[in-house]
Amino acid sequence: MHCSTNDQYRCSALLVISISFLSMMFSGCTYSFKGGSAPANLKTIVIPVVDDQSGFGDPTLRDSFTQKIIKAFTDDNSLQVTDRNSADSMLEIVITDVKDVPLVLQGGENVSTRRITVTVRATFQDLKQRKKLWEKSFSQYGDYPSGGGLTQRAVGVTDAVSKLAEDILNDTVAGW
Repeated sequence: MHCSTNDQYRCSALLVISISFLSMMFSGCTYSFKGGSAPANLKTIVIPVVDDQSGFGDPTLRDSFTQKIIKAFTDDNSLQVTDRNSADSMLEIVITDVKDVPLVLQGGENVSTRRITVTVRATFQDLKQRKKLWEKSFSQYGDYPSGGGLTQRAVGVTDAVSKLAEDILNDTVAGW
């Protein structure tokens, strides 16, 4: 390549870009993103009934959480939810703690809003290779108006469980 004195800057820049491009092509470097999808060998997942070790005392919490997490995976369609006998992977969830605390006080000591926080431990396993892929704790909350009784508290629990299902789904299918 021949460059005139006026074009020396452009020629130098072009030469640097060309050399950089060629060196990247031939260096064998790979680039990967964190995130994406689960490993290729995992196509199906079994999600056993959520275990409640929190002592919270809500008999519907286990089943409602199980249904919410199954729905999240079904809607996402990254891993097909199936039974234990045909699953490539398994997601086990244990509710470890549920806290219900006052959040907003009005007029002295009157509680107008409460916050319910649900904490779980989730374990994701590759059943084909018989290895634990990850084990993590997750915690989310839902706020609800005080004075509405168990019906309003259930709204707070549902909100917390929905957020947890989304967090667990994201870490399972996009945490690679």
